[in-house]
Amino acid sequence: MNFTIAQVKDLNIQLRGIPPVEIISWALQYAKNAVITTNFRPYEVAILHAVSDVQNDIPVIWCDTGYNTPNTYKHADELIDRLQLNVKLYVPKQTTAHRDAVMGIPSIEDPNHAIFTEQVKLEPFKRAMAEWKPDVWFTNLRQGQTALRDTLDILSVSKDGVLKVSPFYYWTDAQLDAYLKEHKLPNEHKYFDPTKVLENRECGLHT
Repeated sequence: MNFTIAQVKDLNIQLRGIPPVEIISWALQYAKNAVITTNFRPYEVAILHAVSDVQNDIPVIWCDTGYNTPNTYKHADELIDRLQLNVKLYVPKQTTAHRDAVMGIPSIEDPNHAIFTEQVKLEPFKRAMAEWKPDVWFTNLRQGQTALRDTLDILSVSKDGVLKVSPFYYWTDAQLDAYLKEHKLPNEHKYFDPTKVLENRECGLHT
């Protein structure tokens, strides 16, 4: 699937306001190798439920930094079991214990923070994408999360040509809360990303 920038722009206009499940179904008809990425952060259950409901065997790439909260790990296990997710787990090459002993979690001002981010998130992610080579990548990016994400849309194209599909891009927290209530889905807000620290900061995965 190779859309031009102009085509993507036109498609985003057409897709705005369309229910997420219809956007997902539309994207999957063009996909030869689709994946979802997740970190089981708050509201991730919406994209996991919506996509797996359309294609239940879709690979779900989880790059686990090793620094998730106990709540997040319990939430992940619950969703994997409940939604029967086809999870493909990727973890850093170095153990958390080893890294904690020699580096810890550097502050965002520390030059080592870039090394830390590469080790715990970017390297496992790049390894996963290299192995799966997706042409369609489902994410739960939403408008208002970060300055970068405000420049994107329902459809965007990564630098390596993968079509990123964010079916809930224009949805608010209130709309997602209603979605979760309708489908009786759990959510978990005790989440921590050591590579971002600040909620409105990018880790580099989407840049």
